[in-house]
Amino acid sequence: MDWDKLRIFHAVADAGSLTHAGDTLHLSQSAVSRQIRALEESLNTTLFHRHARGLILTEQGELLFDATSSMLKRIDAATARIRDSEEEVFGELRVTTTTGFGSLWLAPRLPKLYEKYPDLNIDLMLEERVLDLPMREADVAIRMKEPSQADLIRKRLMHIRMRLYASPDYLAQNGAPESVDEMYQHRLICQNTRSAQVHAGMSLVQELMTHDIGSTLTVNNYFGVLQAVISNLGIGVLPDYIIEDFPSVVRVLPDVESVEVPVFLAYPEELRQSKRIAAFRDFVQDEIIAYRRTMRAKEEA
Repeated sequence: MDWDKLRIFHAVADAGSLTHAGDTLHLSQSAVSRQIRALEESLNTTLFHRHARGLILTEQGELLFDATSSMLKRIDAATARIRDSEEEVFGELRVTTTTGFGSLWLAPRLPKLYEKYPDLNIDLMLEERVLDLPMREADVAIRMKEPSQADLIRKRLMHIRMRLYASPDYLAQNGAPESVDEMYQHRLICQNTRSAQVHAGMSLVQELMTHDIGSTLTVNNYFGVLQAVISNLGIGVLPDYIIEDFPSVVRVLPDVESVEVPVFLAYPEELRQSKRIAAFRDFVQDEIIAYRRTMRAKEEA
């Protein structure tokens, strides 16, 4: 089967338009249309439903699009391995992690990585959905549980816990609860238990909700919870890794916390020799060591 035709088919399916695909491929609409027609004739099938709003894949087209998507991801993986220099770190590195960890812990530390490797381009994908690393949806992941996908290299980085925090101004105005039973006097800020999150955080919130709570503010990520806490809206359930970068928040009810949540770094086995992966892995490990050292010093103070 002609790869050029498959490449053009994939671009059309992705864009949903002959014109937009032609712009991406630097081909005229008529040239793209001829290639699609030739591909349909060679397969003796219809790949697109054509209507005023654009092009929609037929069932046969969906099957072919799945195949070309897999092919392109494998080509991307091979290209990444080929382009990895033995001496230099450069090019794109797609990193996925949760919204909270990525925005509150990882992103503030990335200037150090860019300072060391100015030719590295990070594509930071923050979402709770677990991306498929072997299928090249991302190059490396930092996740709050051990990845279950096969053919991955995994490294446990640290563990975190969900705890209760408030701003000094909020506590000065409203007082600090001495037990969970006194939470009826306060507003609890937390992730909605229906939103995607680590199970330990959800369990802690569910346990708190069994008590009499004054009022609640729910947000779908920890960045929003932190902003609400800083804005003096109440007492928030937050991961303990925020403390180093936000020392103004104060821990409330120190006996209340979640179970340990492991943090793992993972990447595909086929990228074992990648210089970009190695640079990012070493950077994260160094930052984790510095983070642990800071936390120990604060606990001993």
